[in-house]
Amino acid sequence: MTYPDGLSAFPITPTNEDGSIDLGALRELVLPLVEARVDSIGLLGSTGTYMYLSREERRRATEAAVAISGGVPIIAGIGALRTDDSVRLAQDARAAGASAGLLAPVSYTPLTDEEVFEHFSTVARESGLPICIYDNPGTTHFTFSPELLGRLSRIEGIVAVKSPAPGAAEIRAHHFALKTVVRNGCSLGYSGDWDSAEGLIAGASSWYSVIGGLFPITCLAIVRAAQRNDAGEARRLNAHLEPIWSLFKEFSSLRVVYTIAELNRAIHAKPPRPILPLSPPARAKVETALAGLPADLLR
Repeated sequence: MTYPDGLSAFPITPTNEDGSIDLGALRELVLPLVEARVDSIGLLGSTGTYMYLSREERRRATEAAVAISGGVPIIAGIGALRTDDSVRLAQDARAAGASAGLLAPVSYTPLTDEEVFEHFSTVARESGLPICIYDNPGTTHFTFSPELLGRLSRIEGIVAVKSPAPGAAEIRAHHFALKTVVRNGCSLGYSGDWDSAEGLIAGASSWYSVIGGLFPITCLAIVRAAQRNDAGEARRLNAHLEPIWSLFKEFSSLRVVYTIAELNRAIHAKPPRPILPLSPPARAKVETALAGLPADLLR
């Protein structure tokens, strides 16, 4: 497959009071991404609270998103504690029409490199779904070494790596180090919105973006500027979003993006318990930040 490099926009997965997915609200979030023609939709990532959803809920969300995707590729989260569960989730995603799966080494017992290698190899082999490696040590407490990523990139069906963006000063060296070990053609991209523009400028193929799930046009403009080697424009647009990046760092991107979805898109959803919505003072900070941004950025 040709992996969909560029902007991968990650929406939240709104749920009803009983925890079931609010498919109507999900469609309201996905349709603007389709209309903006993002390069892919990152469904059921950490922003999409995949680990809080059942297999059936994930399947329903993927089917609903694919049905309105208009050909925009869907990259669906397939992480689970057990390898056999991840295989089944990947098979479900493939059957629903997802283009690729986003696989993290979810664990309770800390995993060894060899266990992660076998986990990813098995899911790729038994599901037939192209796999993007999801390196997110902040949630999984597992950090991929460059050597392990190099080994995994040579497994048939593993096509991309999503890395957490290091600081802006380190990102160029980080990207170069990965390029030297992964197979030629393996897509390398970054998450961690506040430093991802620098990752694109350094040569990364993709930005896996939380705020892209709500402001796809602005985020696409950053990506397109970096793709045409206009680093100044990419940095200028990214700097305008600094109030959002500061909130992400202070309160976590997940909590903040739920609040922005309500304030900016009238999506009245709460994060899955035990995660709580932002407190009134924190919510007021989000409102103030949004009010201070140029209106043309909020799209």
